[in-house]
Amino acid sequence: MSTDPGSPEPIRVLVVEDDPVAADAHALYVGRVSGFTVAGVANSRSAAVRALERTRVDLLLLDLYLPDGHGLQLVRSLRAAGHLADVIAVTSARDLAIVREGVSLGVVQYVLKPFTFATLRDRLARYAEFRAAAGEASGQDEVDRALGALRAPQGGSLPKGLSGPTLESVTRTLRDSPTGLTAAEAGTAVGISRITARRYLEHLVTEGRAARSPQYGQIGRPELQYRWLRAGG
Repeated sequence: MSTDPGSPEPIRVLVVEDDPVAADAHALYVGRVSGFTVAGVANSRSAAVRALERTRVDLLLLDLYLPDGHGLQLVRSLRAAGHLADVIAVTSARDLAIVREGVSLGVVQYVLKPFTFATLRDRLARYAEFRAAAGEASGQDEVDRALGALRAPQGGSLPKGLSGPTLESVTRTLRDSPTGLTAAEAGTAVGISRITARRYLEHLVTEGRAARSPQYGQIGRPELQYRWLRAGG
């Protein structure tokens, strides 16, 4: 990952995974996401505790089934010791009782195995947006937007003709653009038509996650430009 001195300090991630091959893969994934860096890799609960004693960690990418104890036991002990690192659980567990327990301990997201790099990249980007929220909220909408950053798009609630995976791609493309995008630019980046891209961008505007404004300086009718509304900013 690049270390531009003018960029914000990267989010430091400790990968906790008992399978060495999976641990290396997860660390590789994290290292490929802008704004994140791998602070260490631990293959057990005890190794994770030692790593946390040695180095600063902002986020744990935590497997729940470890050889020397359940991952939530690790989280519980960390909270008791006053450690405030956030947790993204990476697990094959689908027991919703465990999910609820994790939420009560401060697990901010769950990623079910097996998963792709694109899935983890999206979850990390959402976490970074949530983490970037700062200051005092102006109202309920801003609080909802900050918390909503952690949630993946719900395909069942999308307007007819829109798909969840394409929405994620358009959302990620717009979120990664520092100056905003036109529908044509977004369509080219994602591999869809300008008209289709505009439908997704307009959906993001309707959801309060993007804003549009006319882009002047061109001959003829000005093109609409869309920009991502970052939580808290």
